[in-house]
Amino acid sequence: MSDSTAIRQQQQGASAAQVGLRLGERLRQLRVAAALTQTDLAGERFSKEYVSQIERGKTRPTAETIVWLAERLGVDPGFLANGVSADERGRVDAGLARADALLEARRNDEALEEFEKIRAAVLATGMPELEARVLSGEATLRMRGGGVREAIALLERARVLAEGTTFSDVERADVLFRLGVARYKLNSIQTAIGLFDEALKLAERSEIPSDQLRSNILAWRSRCYRRRRDLEGAREDVERALELAEGLNDKRTAADVYFQASIIADREGRWVLARSYAERAKAAYEELSDRGNLGRLLNNLGGINFLLGNPEEAVGFLKDAVRIALEVGSDTEAARAVNGIAQVHLCAGEVSLAEEQARYALQLLGDRVDEMSEIGNAQLVLGRALLEQNRLDEAEQAFGAGERAYDQLSSGSHRASAWVAQGDLAARRGDDRAAARLYRQAADALQDVRF
Repeated sequence: MSDSTAIRQQQQGASAAQVGLRLGERLRQLRVAAALTQTDLAGERFSKEYVSQIERGKTRPTAETIVWLAERLGVDPGFLANGVSADERGRVDAGLARADALLEARRNDEALEEFEKIRAAVLATGMPELEARVLSGEATLRMRGGGVREAIALLERARVLAEGTTFSDVERADVLFRLGVARYKLNSIQTAIGLFDEALKLAERSEIPSDQLRSNILAWRSRCYRRRRDLEGAREDVERALELAEGLNDKRTAADVYFQASIIADREGRWVLARSYAERAKAAYEELSDRGNLGRLLNNLGGINFLLGNPEEAVGFLKDAVRIALEVGSDTEAARAVNGIAQVHLCAGEVSLAEEQARYALQLLGDRVDEMSEIGNAQLVLGRALLEQNRLDEAEQAFGAGERAYDQLSSGSHRASAWVAQGDLAARRGDDRAAARLYRQAADALQDVRF
């Protein structure tokens, strides 16, 4: 048993004991208020000793026993069990449902406000399953805003709660899935894969239907494989995710998976298929009025059309992607599209425009720790634009910044692209020995990459 597992089990045991103690204390207070002795309350059904054990938190009564005791005391069973009446529990459930709906609609500010508003009432219920819902919802919103480390802290708390006996395997899988997404965003790819593997195993062994969750797990694990350049593994996962999503008749899940399938087909050089998947995702996002994902999808379509030899259409899609991203307040998505425009300008020989757009992309990205890949990409585009203008010292700085960003990804292929760029710079300076060393370094790194 690992140290972390032992700690979690101790925390779960302590949590269960605290719940039992709180119930017991409420029972004692209600009994005294009703002027009943332990013997009076037990009646002919239980012994005085059993009531004493409940009050001291030594045993937790069954749901049937709680109902019987509540009737004897003239109180709501929900209040006896959790300190919250059925009416209050209904209000809590309604508040959580509103927060979840806003989260699903990506109305992030409103959703966060709703979760914060309901948090105190949820904690007052003493019900870990409700607290875990709040923690998971808030964590997802923090991730959307770039607060990935804050999200992980919330999800680790939810993970401890989810190990309790009141949780299903599907609920545990959901927490692990969200943790996997957070780790992916911090570029901890191997950790993310481990979490997705565990989440998928839990979901598959559960008797509760979980096709949507399994589709999401597979789609995100596919991203991990794609990041590691294991395109075969990425394709297998996304095809399984797509099969599940299409069976759900859920447009949003299907759209997200079509989007991932498009990216993988793009990486494999199957650009016509990539465009077909992207157009299906685009139609679904438009029907859902999902402007945020539509903007991301248009960025993807721009890149595909450029590869298919349609640069004007590509720039049109990319400009629309920038506009939509800025409208919905997503600077990072706008930066991706701006960087795409910079790359089109660079390939067209319009190096001043490429420099301008790459600098704008970097400005939008700031120091986001979950966007190191895009920061590295923008630095390399900037460096190559400067290189073509013979501004060699500035190009060197940009390439160095790109390499430092890629270092945080633990990705050989990303670092290789930085070394190739630095090799081109060395060759431009006439330093053939340094250029050869950098090219060889890049080639060695790529030998370990699966394509």
